[in-house]
Amino acid sequence: MDKRKEELARKRQKLAELRRLKEERNKVAPEKDPALAAEAPRSRSEDVRDLVNLLLNDKKDERRPSTPGPTDLVGDSDGGSDKEPRRLPLSLESNGTETSVSPTISLPQSPQVSASGSRFIPDFSSFEAVILDIAPKEVVFYDKEAQTKETSTNPPAPSEDEIRERVERELAQREKMRLAQIEEEKAKAEAERRRAAKARDLNEEQKKKILSSADFVEFVDHSTKLVGRVLSDDYDFMKDYSITQDDDNGDEDSGNRVKYLYSFFDERWAKARATRSVTDVNWSHKFPELCVASYNKNPVTSSEPDGLVLVWNLHLVARPEYVFHAQSDVLTTTFSPFHPNYIIGGCYSGQIVIWDNRAKSQPVLKTPLSANGHTHPIYSMQMVGTQNAHNLITASTDGLVCAWQLDMLTQPQESLELVHPGHNKTDEVSVTALGFPDAETTAFWVGTEEGNVYQANRFDRAGSKAGINQYDYYKGHWGPVTGLEFHPLVGQVDFSDLFLTSSVDWTVKLWRAKSISRPSSQEQNINPLYSFEGADDYVYDVKWSPNHPALFASVDGTGRFSLWNLNMDTEVPVVGLNVGNGKALNKIQWDKEGRKVAIGSSDAKVHVYDIGELGHAHPDESKNLQKVISDMAAVSELENARNVAAGKRN
Repeated sequence: MDKRKEELARKRQKLAELRRLKEERNKVAPEKDPALAAEAPRSRSEDVRDLVNLLLNDKKDERRPSTPGPTDLVGDSDGGSDKEPRRLPLSLESNGTETSVSPTISLPQSPQVSASGSRFIPDFSSFEAVILDIAPKEVVFYDKEAQTKETSTNPPAPSEDEIRERVERELAQREKMRLAQIEEEKAKAEAERRRAAKARDLNEEQKKKILSSADFVEFVDHSTKLVGRVLSDDYDFMKDYSITQDDDNGDEDSGNRVKYLYSFFDERWAKARATRSVTDVNWSHKFPELCVASYNKNPVTSSEPDGLVLVWNLHLVARPEYVFHAQSDVLTTTFSPFHPNYIIGGCYSGQIVIWDNRAKSQPVLKTPLSANGHTHPIYSMQMVGTQNAHNLITASTDGLVCAWQLDMLTQPQESLELVHPGHNKTDEVSVTALGFPDAETTAFWVGTEEGNVYQANRFDRAGSKAGINQYDYYKGHWGPVTGLEFHPLVGQVDFSDLFLTSSVDWTVKLWRAKSISRPSSQEQNINPLYSFEGADDYVYDVKWSPNHPALFASVDGTGRFSLWNLNMDTEVPVVGLNVGNGKALNKIQWDKEGRKVAIGSSDAKVHVYDIGELGHAHPDESKNLQKVISDMAAVSELENARNVAAGKRN
């Protein structure tokens, strides 16, 4: 490449020299040189031809080491014009201003020297050559090794610019964090300085204003609940797991013992004289640690609300989790199984009230005091149906049964008046207890003040009309019925036709409900299958275990809690405890798992007991209970036959 450039530079230098000589020759006057004047004018093509011959001779001189004698550029040495011109390797054609070179065209010889012996220098132009550098074709050689690049499975290595950018970004971020931390420390120091500068004692008026503000009261109430839950936990954090310790009871029968857990009592709402009493207890279906209790009126103080509902937490024993008020005594209460935040209560005034634990202590919904609903005390209610279609069924002592929707309590969806012509003074049936069998929404049973139990229908059905079945009498009690509950659907055998009743006649009775598809066409007395007579006072409530098919519990007026297992013994309870200070026990309720019971007493206390292994059902419990029920039914039929025979003899 450098040699080519040197050659071009040398040729440009020669061309410049020729131009200079031509200019000097043209300056010579024609009159001074007659030979030049007589010479014919030369054409441009002749000048170009002379230049090409000159360049060719120069190239030959460069190739040969020694230069021969003088020769013509194109023709012979004598310069004759009649001889055949030589074939040149390339020829020049003149096209106006540009000249192209053709390698196959020959040019005729022309004289290069005038007669006087002076040389004619032609005028010619230069051009630039374009040189292209083309890379050689890449040759691929075959290699038996893996044809995969080393970086094919690894991410590409970052470039130097990327590394530099990353480092700069990290340094900038660290610097930003350092500056932010410095600013934060300065702000904290400034706030502390201002707080210290403004710190001063509050006067009594300002203290009272702060203590009575709603935000402060809410904050203290919430924070103290959290602290109380932690302090109420009976977990032994000092326990040493490396030491083997014996059980507290130390006997083989420890699993059958009932364990006392808690007693809920609030001094704020139940004074030392304890004039309030618990009227009902229930467990939450959503949160197993929550228990609700309803209370009647406290006649000693007129400033407190008449009705009261307290929600207790097993992890907060010292105080209730929620406190709700009502304008009348609350006789029954329950958590809504389909609305975890709703608590429903039935009042002495006949009102149905609903509280929401997300709101304040006052009811969010309640029925009006009018003739559209109940006007007498409501002692029993039950939620029936499913999540998408359910109703609240309530019954009052005037014999009115109503069905409600929880989102519309202005008037009941349906009303049914229970009447019976067999009553002496009035046809009304005073309902004190209500019960629906599991998976049943239309047929129900009611316990009354006279001690009878009746079957009723919400709607007309085949063979019977809506209302009380006039022909079937469940007679067995000699006093008002205080509790009624059907057997839950647990175990391998369906005992949903069995129900228990408690009464002030000191007994608990077991009944078998007659099929509602075959109503009686004439009066028929249905006797109980069995009567449990182990109590020494009024029996105020009885409840089946939700987990064990043969287990139920009852409470009475002497403060005795009795636990019965029909597969073990039907004469005496398997567990009998004196709860509290001998005060009457009004209500009892099992939790969802069937392991705990809540007992409400007449001294405003709620006692919680753990049943332990007694609440665990064995696989053959249902079959054993089926045998026991069969034996009870056989004995009951035999006694009925004897009574009928004795009546005929009399």
